[in-house]
Amino acid sequence: MRKPSLIVIFITVFIDLVGFGLVIPLLPSYSRDFGASGFETGLLFASYSLMQFLFAPWWGSLSDRIGRRPVLLISTAGAALAYSVFAIGSGMSGRTGLGILFLSRILGGICGANISVAQAYIADITSPADRSKRMGIIGIAFGLGFTVGPGLAAIAMMIAGPTGPGWLAATVCAGNFVFAFFRLPESWTRGTSPTIKRARFEQFQHVARRPVVGFLVLVFALATFGFTCFESTLGLLIQQNFALDRDGSAKTIAIIFCYCGVIGALVQAGPAGRLVKRIGEARLIVLSLFLFALSMAPLPFIKGVEPLTARVLLSADGWPWWQLLIAVAFLAIGSGLTRPPLFGLLSNLTPQDEQGATMGVAQSAGSLARVVGPPLAGWLFDIHASWPYLLCTVLVLFTCAIAWQRLAHLPLPNPPSPPPNPATDPASPAGAEADKPS
Repeated sequence: MRKPSLIVIFITVFIDLVGFGLVIPLLPSYSRDFGASGFETGLLFASYSLMQFLFAPWWGSLSDRIGRRPVLLISTAGAALAYSVFAIGSGMSGRTGLGILFLSRILGGICGANISVAQAYIADITSPADRSKRMGIIGIAFGLGFTVGPGLAAIAMMIAGPTGPGWLAATVCAGNFVFAFFRLPESWTRGTSPTIKRARFEQFQHVARRPVVGFLVLVFALATFGFTCFESTLGLLIQQNFALDRDGSAKTIAIIFCYCGVIGALVQAGPAGRLVKRIGEARLIVLSLFLFALSMAPLPFIKGVEPLTARVLLSADGWPWWQLLIAVAFLAIGSGLTRPPLFGLLSNLTPQDEQGATMGVAQSAGSLARVVGPPLAGWLFDIHASWPYLLCTVLVLFTCAIAWQRLAHLPLPNPPSPPPNPATDPASPAGAEADKPS
């Protein structure tokens, strides 16, 4: 079998996220058209994440036992099925259509193991010193997926109507399965010590007992909470603050998601790696949280009377859109700078035979934030549009302050040291040393 390659895993994750990006911007507009409240729209987002929360650690642990390749293939095939169901539901109307959309998101969440297993795949083939930089590949794939996906969604809607994006997403994921089947080699090799099998909550406790690792998982969950509140309510906010109909709102959100994706990809492709070397993972995490928090606060107070077009942007009426685009740009920068150093540091602090399980716990914690965030944000949005954004601002600033206190003292990256013994007890002196950056 061919040698594992960063390029091949990047293409696999990128194609999967193109399918994800095709659908996500449309959820607020579609659900509103089916008569959903803000709270129900949040539940639609949360249903996918709840399934990820329940299944991600299991998929990660399974990949530590049977390998990364089969788990990635299963999840990719499942995504194709889920988007086919989404396409069927988006052609319906009323509560029936909304129910089918919920079913599609549940199926997608059950099979949504790609990211945590892909991160374990990268850890398998990357030295500890380079992991923060290489983990940026996932972020770049996210950015490009959210650039290409929404653009394709807009094109598919014009050609095939409301069902077009779902069918296109299903086709993309089916093609990704074929590509991965023939091109994606296995990266996982059994270690000298057997993989330790733990029950779900025992694995959570095992990770939490490692102070820095447990705290990084918590930071990722809180950062994800803030972003998912933005992601799930931005369509509702723009529809309300700029008086747009369903089609206008869906098109505008697709454009803004493309814009965020380009910025996020550029940040993670260049500055993220250089900043890790200059200031270290810990300080970059703090900086990214600070930028994200400051960009959330002004969003609900930006209002306009014209739709987003090139002509409007060049006129006096375009100033509100410029304000929105500037705020969203800083939000994309802050969000883009969080993931690579956080998962790079998390990977360096994790024994080789537990990479998949630990990444699964982290993604599961992020999924839990995505379960809680959208319904809460939708409920708060129904009360007042500014509430979810102000809540996230305060919460992320608080997380930033705690992260500074807990992480900023860590030293800058050092040359790689031998990986820790996976059989080491975390409570022992050796286990405590393994919780320090390499």
